[in-house]
Amino acid sequence: MGLDFAWYGDDFTGAAATMEALAFGGLPAMLFLETPTAAQLARFPGLRGVGVASTARTESPDWMRLNLPGAFRALAALRPRVIHYKVCSTLDSAPHIGSIGAALEIGLELFRNPWVPIVIAAPQMRRYQAFGHLFAGAGGAVYRLDLHPVMARHPVTPMDEADVALHLSRQTDVAIGCLTLEDYASGADAALARLLALGARAVTLDEMDPGSEVEAGRLIWQASEHELLFTIGSQGVEYAVLRHLVASGQHVLPPPPPGRGRAPAPVLVVSGSVSPITAAQIGWARGHGFTTFALDAAALCRGEDVVTPLRAVALAALNAGQDVLIHTAEGPEDPGVAALARALAETGRDPAAFNQQIGETLGRLLADLTRAAGLKRVVISGGDTSGHATRQMGIFALEALAPTIPGASLARAHAVGDFDGLEIALKGGQMGSEDYFGWIRDGGGARP
Repeated sequence: MGLDFAWYGDDFTGAAATMEALAFGGLPAMLFLETPTAAQLARFPGLRGVGVASTARTESPDWMRLNLPGAFRALAALRPRVIHYKVCSTLDSAPHIGSIGAALEIGLELFRNPWVPIVIAAPQMRRYQAFGHLFAGAGGAVYRLDLHPVMARHPVTPMDEADVALHLSRQTDVAIGCLTLEDYASGADAALARLLALGARAVTLDEMDPGSEVEAGRLIWQASEHELLFTIGSQGVEYAVLRHLVASGQHVLPPPPPGRGRAPAPVLVVSGSVSPITAAQIGWARGHGFTTFALDAAALCRGEDVVTPLRAVALAALNAGQDVLIHTAEGPEDPGVAALARALAETGRDPAAFNQQIGETLGRLLADLTRAAGLKRVVISGGDTSGHATRQMGIFALEALAPTIPGASLARAHAVGDFDGLEIALKGGQMGSEDYFGWIRDGGGARP
């Protein structure tokens, strides 16, 4: 059986989440950190899904027009049934950075599908779309995206519009329609035909529950029957297709794999996220056995050597058997966030370029400490941080090992050099239970 999915992730944690959706759904999948070579692919026979992680979410439309066509063609050469441009389930994007609209235009130019399905929702992750509007869970509540306590205050792409098509219309002139829950009830195929007759080239798909997810998956799988299909969305694309395949008797879901157990050495976490969700996780970790250290981002911006002393105290703690967490901030109200803003203004440095420097600094620190302390399991928190950090470690592919919350599993790294076989978890800033870092420390695994 051939390749079903090839995906290109606009950030590393999201790309890894797609891999786990397929792998834990019974379709062997591998995530590569660059377009894989023939020799690398040959190491992993029997794959049904192949992904490539990128930092497109932090790039400009010009960067996308330069880089995405080649990446999409490379994925098409693998002859998958579906090519998926993977975006965040909270729609992180704007006209000037991480433009999903630019990716849509490129996909339409290359593949010329009659329509492009857009599936942002993923009910397994408490991401829902109803009548075109996106909702996301946070804590014990579900919020419309423009009222979400994290996404409405996102430091780079704050969400002020919950209507998915309207949000994307700020990024592209491509006509975008919506298939709603009501359309599913009255006949989705006829409703889709009407939208296409009215000129829609892309269509967002409502999802609220297993039934609507099955219908979205059916529409995608049906559209890919006779030609390669280009899609845009979260890992909800894969969840929906799997749900359809199971419901139609074409696939049987395997039981979830067990956890890995406690690591034989301390666990190291590095975090570049300013999300309040990550802040709560840092607080939990501090109260449950982790030793925490702050990386002074403002001082780093001013050119001070903050790494050497931080490395020394962190290595001493690891060598003493302590689990260690290094962070740049504890939520948006952390005084370090304001201090960094002042340092950026004083130095005139570009925030996006410095954000990359933070990620690369954390990556080098992670690599150095992992090697020096002989660590077997590490965590990177923050989608952008994960992309910059993993590139510092010579990792070329990731393989899902054990689930936690959807989208943040424990994985095995494939690398040339010291980090081959390292167990690593990549977590988006707004994802995970409060005890997530402890869950990974204990080896992950599904919970009742």
